[in-house]
Amino acid sequence: MAEVKPGSSKSIFVTGVNGHVGNHIVRDLLEHGYNVIGSVRDLNDPSKVDHVRQHALDLNCEDRLKLVEADVLDADGWSEAILGCDALFHTATVYSNSDKAEIIIDTAVKGTTHLLSAAHEAKIPRVIYTSSVAAIGSTPKGREKTEDDWQTGSYSPYTVAKTESEKRAWELAKQFGIDLRVINPGGVLGGGFVKPTPSIDYFPDAIAGKFPVVPKIPIPIVHVRDVAKAHRLAYEIDEAEGRFIVAPHKNKTIAEVCKAIKNQYPHTKASRRAIPRSLMFIVVFQDWLMGLFGAQRRMTRKAVKGYFEGDADFSSKKASDVLGIEWESFETCIQDTVEEFLQ
Repeated sequence: MAEVKPGSSKSIFVTGVNGHVGNHIVRDLLEHGYNVIGSVRDLNDPSKVDHVRQHALDLNCEDRLKLVEADVLDADGWSEAILGCDALFHTATVYSNSDKAEIIIDTAVKGTTHLLSAAHEAKIPRVIYTSSVAAIGSTPKGREKTEDDWQTGSYSPYTVAKTESEKRAWELAKQFGIDLRVINPGGVLGGGFVKPTPSIDYFPDAIAGKFPVVPKIPIPIVHVRDVAKAHRLAYEIDEAEGRFIVAPHKNKTIAEVCKAIKNQYPHTKASRRAIPRSLMFIVVFQDWLMGLFGAQRRMTRKAVKGYFEGDADFSSKKASDVLGIEWESFETCIQDTVEEFLQ
């Protein structure tokens, strides 16, 4: 367990603690001496609470973790729930490429409105908000993207949701005078999840060799532990302000991820072969055929067009300089993700 800093027994409210990022934030905060109040939509669902409570059991600090039942789509009760906390970490969202667009967007935008309004009413001094590089945007291609960039072309409900909800957060922060700091992660890898997110849900198929050739789809990568750490440091460091891109392994592709899986785990059937962009129509056709048999569509023409309009060139310099994060290696990102699926 990390050394507890003096005065770090403050209380942090974290929404969406059952998620991949949320539950790692809980563990990081508990390791550093904080009291954590976390929200989930259903306290009676073991898949939403057991892995979160396990952190407190592992660290022998059950008295410092409290879980409450709440839904970000419900405007009522939030100001009372977070009253007296020293900060709000708002991570709750629907990270999905298959849920209905209305659910994905409403959860992000309405949830942000409800939580930031509650923070104002409860006089929460500092809010840390989980956004995404989806709100930064992957264009223009060939230029490093920074915190000054914003998404200008949205091709998926999730991208719309993250862009519009972060903009809403900044509007409300200005309106209410809230000290808001935003974390913009890339594709989050690493273990410790209950439900695989779109950043990692292709790993089982890759391990099983279901991709004989792999598309060079751009993806910036970060370890989930670094994302959790970034949230805490953005809260702790008074001088921290604005947005923080956390995507240290930039200009990576899905093909490189699969190659790394094979290199680190030679016994898997992961492919080292990449398919040129000029032949992506074959992948689109294969995806369409698999969709006829009930498989989830990942490579529609619209999606592929969106993937290749930009690149994965994101700068994490601000997070490195201001937050002082020493990033987990790309190899560790791959290893920890694969190990979770091989259990």
